[in-house]
Amino acid sequence: MRMHIEFRHLRTVKAIHEAGGVARAAAQLNITQSALSHQIKGLEQQAGIELFVRRSKPMRLSAAGFRLLRLAEKVLPEIDLLQSEFDGLRDGVSGRLHIAIECHACFEWLFPVLERFRKSWPDVDVDIRLGLAFDALPALQKEDVDLVISSDPEQMPGIEFTPLFDYAPVFVASSNHNLAKKKYIDAKDFKNETLITYPVERSRLDIFSQLLLPAKVEPFAIRQVELTAVILLLVASNRGVTVLPDWVVREVKFSSDYVTRPLTKNGLKRGLFAATRYEDLKKPYMTDLIRMAGEEARELQNE
Repeated sequence: MRMHIEFRHLRTVKAIHEAGGVARAAAQLNITQSALSHQIKGLEQQAGIELFVRRSKPMRLSAAGFRLLRLAEKVLPEIDLLQSEFDGLRDGVSGRLHIAIECHACFEWLFPVLERFRKSWPDVDVDIRLGLAFDALPALQKEDVDLVISSDPEQMPGIEFTPLFDYAPVFVASSNHNLAKKKYIDAKDFKNETLITYPVERSRLDIFSQLLLPAKVEPFAIRQVELTAVILLLVASNRGVTVLPDWVVREVKFSSDYVTRPLTKNGLKRGLFAATRYEDLKKPYMTDLIRMAGEEARELQNE
């Protein structure tokens, strides 16, 4: 005969061992003494062996009962932990938050946000992936990631794009550059320039998607660099020009080594969005991260 051990059986064995009797164990488990005695009898019938030595006072476990107690002491804490995790998931205080970033420069802005978030939500598992290396929005639909930072909102079933902030792509050059005298920069101004960009496909770069590709203008040369600090170093050395979000170059505007100029007479404006699944917006930690992200971005822009 196979035993069918339930969690209540393990809790019963543990309670009787700790309480030293059926009456006290029944009170501890909040059931009647007769119900507990019936449960013990049924468990022993399944086991085909005595689990308790009833001749002793207080009642103690038999050798077989101690084997079951060791199982209870091993399994029950795991069950309690799992229950706690499920409670956290249900209440929105724990869970998974895997983020994909479709904005290369956003790392500098997002890291302070995640540091604040970590302290406020220590039970949320956070991971970051560079969404430029894969199709982040389809991955969001497939639940491979939970949030995508993107500047290109789309109509997608089950996906909500929450605005974070607006920014302006800004032209940056050395103060000695021949374009430094211009009040604004047009697409044609890039024809004779080395354009320094992040190592990202053109369609994901504001300078191409918003200005050069529509104008069918090709820069003289393109140089790809991974780090923002290195891009600015090369620009200061007059090795090329670049276009970066205004919040990235907030300190550059006050340096005599650089000039920053708007793109086109009226300037370009872009929005950054947090893309999430509809149901995840109900989670408190998700709404809190989005709130923190917007606050951090506005602080950067006001510095």
